[in-house]
Amino acid sequence: MHPANLDVLLLIGSVVVIAAIGAARLAHGVGLPGLLVFLGLGLLLGESGAGIRFDDAGLAEALGLSALVLILAEGGLTTRLEHARAGAPQALALATVGVATTTVVVALAAHVLVDLPWRQALLLGAVLAPTDAAAVFSVLRKLPLPPRLSGILEGESGLNDPPSVLAVTLLSAGGHVPSGAFIAGEVVYELVIGAAIGLVLGLLGAEGLRRVALPASGLYPIAVLAIIVAGYGAASTAHASGFLAVYVAALVLGNVRLPHRAATRGFAEGIAWLAQIGLFVMLGLLASPSRLPAQILPAIVIGLVLTLLARPIAVLVSTLPFRARWREQTFLSYAGLRGAVPIVLATIPMSSRVPGAARLFDLVFLVVGGFTLVQGPTLPFVARKLGVLAADEPTELDVESAPLEDLHAVMLQTQIPDGSRMHGIELWELRLPEGAIMSLVVRAGTAFVPEPTTRLETGDRLVIVASSKVRRHTERRLRAVSRAGKLAGWLGERGD
Repeated sequence: MHPANLDVLLLIGSVVVIAAIGAARLAHGVGLPGLLVFLGLGLLLGESGAGIRFDDAGLAEALGLSALVLILAEGGLTTRLEHARAGAPQALALATVGVATTTVVVALAAHVLVDLPWRQALLLGAVLAPTDAAAVFSVLRKLPLPPRLSGILEGESGLNDPPSVLAVTLLSAGGHVPSGAFIAGEVVYELVIGAAIGLVLGLLGAEGLRRVALPASGLYPIAVLAIIVAGYGAASTAHASGFLAVYVAALVLGNVRLPHRAATRGFAEGIAWLAQIGLFVMLGLLASPSRLPAQILPAIVIGLVLTLLARPIAVLVSTLPFRARWREQTFLSYAGLRGAVPIVLATIPMSSRVPGAARLFDLVFLVVGGFTLVQGPTLPFVARKLGVLAADEPTELDVESAPLEDLHAVMLQTQIPDGSRMHGIELWELRLPEGAIMSLVVRAGTAFVPEPTTRLETGDRLVIVASSKVRRHTERRLRAVSRAGKLAGWLGERGD
């Protein structure tokens, strides 16, 4: 490559990233998911817009999978282990039984209603079955959901890639399709071995980083990310799930005490944003606007089946043994957000030259874009109407202050909701554990440092600094007082 060409490419690339960041800021202000903005930017830069032509499905598949690794790594690093543990059984059921159910229901609808051949119909179902980690993390973490509910959705998005990737790969290869027993055994192998590799690498990496003093603080985030990415390579070499290895390794490293932990999370978040921008812009470039109008009606049909039939049935079948409440089942059904993962999976049949693969890609592109446009912005409204929000649930702030890291402390915030028994009690009556202190109260837009006799009111936002040792005790105490008042402990309420 000539240096002059490199100059132009760097200029164009930087302008695209800056434009994507600006567009994401505007989209955030009106409640649109960032992925739609990036996809739209890719379409504008493509053959029907600025004239950039990109049609290499094989390269798109490789770059897409690489970007998904980085996005999933950031998701694992920023997921709290207790949340993931609380929702793990339901998440695993949704990632296996739910994926199979969704695939079958969508395939039947595609064959009967859209007249797709069986192979293409099954491919479409398998491609649309997994939820997307980037979409789930970006939307759900803005909502004060109960830990178990958020853990189910986040865990599902990290676990449901292996069955879908396996199904799409087998169907794209053609020839004899293995039996159901073989596929089930292969899925179990990929999940177990992938999780084991991720766990081992995460634990070894954590121990090594605690013992080795690196010469520069900037090397710690790079080392953490390299360990996580190594999980993908090691698991894939063992024919196991690289994505699950990445998620588990990141989950381990994100929940142990490491040097420069806040800087590591910030670095991973920046890399993940860059990966999202590059991924969605590339997928927008790969789409052909001239082909899309012909698939709008079939995409609407498939999207409606996926959202209103396949996903609810999958949730019902998967959560039936756990006796989930109907409100939670409804929210889980509506919150099954699709994003980059289905579009990237749709490149596999294209690179394998499966007949009709271009049409499948167009259908998936339209379903993801159109229905994410509806579901993403309306998810908070649906959560409020279903009553699944936990407004008194303490949520951790993203704090990059070095003193907090050095002091092994965390900063928590919570807001007193309507009907909370915390309304009207004085601050000293909270009886927070030793090592936790209420540092700030925000009331009607005004912040002040509270006194012990400050009386709390509905709507107050509380900012609490607590040592890591008493963090869980502090959260339980806040929940207990919100439910049972200042005598919560005497009344047997522990906030669990």
